[in-house]
Amino acid sequence: MPAPIVLYQRQRRHRCNLKWLRQSITQAMPFCLAQVKGAAPPLPDLTEIEASIVSDKVIGQVHAEFLGDPTPTDVITFHHGEILVSADTAAQAGPAHGLALDEELLLYLIHGLLHLAGWDDHDPQEAAQMKIVQETILRRVIEKLPVS
Repeated sequence: MPAPIVLYQRQRRHRCNLKWLRQSITQAMPFCLAQVKGAAPPLPDLTEIEASIVSDKVIGQVHAEFLGDPTPTDVITFHHGEILVSADTAAQAGPAHGLALDEELLLYLIHGLLHLAGWDDHDPQEAAQMKIVQETILRRVIEKLPVS
């Protein structure tokens, strides 16, 4: 049985449909588990995943502390099962991708799950494959659960 995902809203600037996001990321989980790769990815063994929607300020602080880069980013994933996604970044990037805020946030959450499934986007070739996989999962989920 897939690990439950607990989703927290930890920013106030952007209104997110948490109910839809919770349902959608739960729908995405089996697709992400089907994409497990590598020697020992953490996703199959996690008992819970905690995902938080945060601001650019918060994700920038975490990015600086753990990765030495103080700039905001879209998603940060920790192998112990914690995912942070930036609502500010999603609000800015979503329209360029043709996605609503909640859809862009879901894309970031799927990206985080894929990191937990063993995907690494530091290699350009794997990053290109990862992009295709995450967008395919996003489309499959949105087909089942359109944003209301």
